[in-house]
Amino acid sequence: MAEPKVKNTQFAVCIRNDDYSASLEKRKLYEILPDPEAEKYQQVRVIDESGEDYLYPKDYFVLIELPKDIKRAVIEAA
Repeated sequence: MAEPKVKNTQFAVCIRNDDYSASLEKRKLYEILPDPEAEKYQQVRVIDESGEDYLYPKDYFVLIELPKDIKRAVIEAA
C-alpha cells in the first residue's frame, strides 16, 4: 500500500515564468498543493524556489503523473 504522502502528492512542470523569473524556472518540476479556491480563479498553489507555497497562473504549468518509485524518490529528496 502506498504511503499517503506519496499517493496524494501532485507535481507539475513549469512551462512559463513571465513576471516570476526569480521564483519559477522553466522546465523544472514543482510540487502542487491542493487549493480548490485557487482553482476557481485558474491558479495553482506551488512550492516555488523560496520553499514557500504561492499562487501562480495555472497555464504556467503542466500537471504530470510520475511513476510511484520516481515520485517517492523526489519526495524523499526534498
